Amino acid sequence: MKKNICAKVLMLSTTLLLSVGTLTASCTTKNDSRQEQATPSQANEGEDGKIIHITAEYMREHIYDYTANPQEWVYKGDKPAIIDFYADWCGPCRSLSPKLEQVAKKYAGKLTVYKVNVDNEKELASLFGVRSIPMVLFVPVKGIPTQTMGNLPMESIEETIAKIMK
Repeated sequence: MKKNICAKVLMLSTTLLLSVGTLTASCTTKNDSRQEQATPSQANEGEDGKIIHITAEYMREHIYDYTANPQEWVYKGDKPAIIDFYADWCGPCRSLSPKLEQVAKKYAGKLTVYKVNVDNEKELASLFGVRSIPMVLFVPVKGIPTQTMGNLPMESIEETIAKIMK
């Protein structure tokens, strides 16, 4: 009888461990369907209301050169921006994405929306201290960016845009 209970407990523990392992893998496995990344020659993109997927190189050349100014935020853009740090496997990131697409279209030519895939751009994720995603930076032309976390409601996005557009 004791042997039978021990076997059942061992079997349950193994099943539980396998289930947790599978669940963890499904939440942390990155999707390899990579987004098209912006190149330096695409610096004027975003005018048409499209989101620009960026790399560390693009960030340094067009947005913020963190190697030249490691202690101070010096924005290179000529209009406000939103920088969304996300991952393909992240549910809240996928929920936020359509809202940012709407914003990119609504503010085309007045605001640029960038996306940084944290799985592909670990250097940028580390530099900006991304510990939880989605993490969004709202960047004014002058001043310090505002950092937000999570799947923001559209009202919050609009309120923060109004602040950086001033």
